[in-house]
Amino acid sequence: MDVSIVLILLLAGTLVTLFSGKSAGKVALAFGILSLVASIVLLSDYNAGKSINVLATWMENPQIYFALNGDGLSLAMLLLTTSLLPIIIYSTFGSEVKNPSSFYSLILFMGFAMAGTFLAADGFLYYIFWELALIPIYFIALNWGNGDAKERQKAVVKFFIYTFAGSLFMLAGFAYLYTKAGNFLVGNLSNLRLSDQEQFWIFLGFFAAYAIKIPLIPFHTWQAAVYQKAPTAGTMLLSGIMLKMGLYSVLRWQLPIAPYAAKAFMATFLIFGIAGTIYGSIVALRQKDLKKLLAYSSLAHVGLIAAGAYTLTVDGVRGAVLQMISHGFVIVGLFFAAEVIYRRYQTRDISQMGGIRVQAPKFTSMFLILVLASVALPTTFNFVGEFTVLYALSTIDIWFAIIGGLTIILGAYYMLKMFQNVMLGETNAKPFADLTFQEGLTMAVIIGVLFFFGMYPKPINDLITPSIQQILNYTLKS
Repeated sequence: MDVSIVLILLLAGTLVTLFSGKSAGKVALAFGILSLVASIVLLSDYNAGKSINVLATWMENPQIYFALNGDGLSLAMLLLTTSLLPIIIYSTFGSEVKNPSSFYSLILFMGFAMAGTFLAADGFLYYIFWELALIPIYFIALNWGNGDAKERQKAVVKFFIYTFAGSLFMLAGFAYLYTKAGNFLVGNLSNLRLSDQEQFWIFLGFFAAYAIKIPLIPFHTWQAAVYQKAPTAGTMLLSGIMLKMGLYSVLRWQLPIAPYAAKAFMATFLIFGIAGTIYGSIVALRQKDLKKLLAYSSLAHVGLIAAGAYTLTVDGVRGAVLQMISHGFVIVGLFFAAEVIYRRYQTRDISQMGGIRVQAPKFTSMFLILVLASVALPTTFNFVGEFTVLYALSTIDIWFAIIGGLTIILGAYYMLKMFQNVMLGETNAKPFADLTFQEGLTMAVIIGVLFFFGMYPKPINDLITPSIQQILNYTLKS
């Protein structure tokens, strides 16, 4: 078995779901679970030393390969994708979805594109998957989103144009690299002996695409509006998986291809990341809409992840990858909690909430656990990643760690304040039913993952560390 099986399952699921009518949700869930099972089997084969890569000629002129690479890093991101897809699909079962066959087929197609982005080892193939991921989320947000249709269209179109335009700089970089290497294979591109100036421009071209997708300030202006206007499933896909495409690509493509620029401008890009953590936290403090608050909280967390990736240390990059995975589960859980509240109150205005604890003790307990995981409570998965990143920052400059660490303090303040306003205080006039079985199972699975890997992160550490060391060994030697 090779990694293409997951892509085949997700693409087949997209087509079958499209013609499944009212049972589309269950069909999509079945294919999501099958893709997860296939990913676990691939992981087992990889650990057993079997080859799971794919390399076949796609085009002769230009020379393009259908190349998929399954190493520890790409498998970790594949497992994140295939783990969250079934959760996201299942989380929608408590809401009424119009035209479910189109909705769920778009979710699976987006999973297909994101998985392809994580697996692609040919730059042209990677770029195709990268851009394909934009199409389903555009239609998901546009057709199933929230609020005024014109405002939603404006936000979604801005997101599409903004991210597509940024990607063109990356495409230009790939085109230039092809003139040097004669193909787009990541291994060959990483072995090019580019001048310092060439590396600088390639690095910036890639950075334009990744900074928008992650997003980093000041390239983040699309994020809050799209997160707010998209349906909750779309927001989960964006925050839980899609933004990880940019962070992963920094490690897989940007650092190995332009190592000189990565080392020469390390401090600059660390400042970009850390500034995002502070900015996101401060803006989150002022939010009155629950989804927008969580959007800026996500901005703060990914800023710290990006800073870890640009430390060029094993601890920093490993912490960034751990934080990518943990953030995926936490933010999906938090957005689902916001959806549960919206189902009862039909509002996301924090000032119109309150008193939920008295009526829904189970939901309150699970929501509190997710909030504490978000602020990196020890024994939760987020703590492992954030502590490792902050340690790596301290080895470069203690002030990076101190300023970056403010995100934990600020995050604890605005998240606990949000919890107090939403869950405690005077009881809202509207009744609030406690969790259904479907809602409780969704949250329990997410919480279980956060606690398991918070107390035992060794399997993920062992999986990703060799790939990280290989990337950094080349980057630091060049």
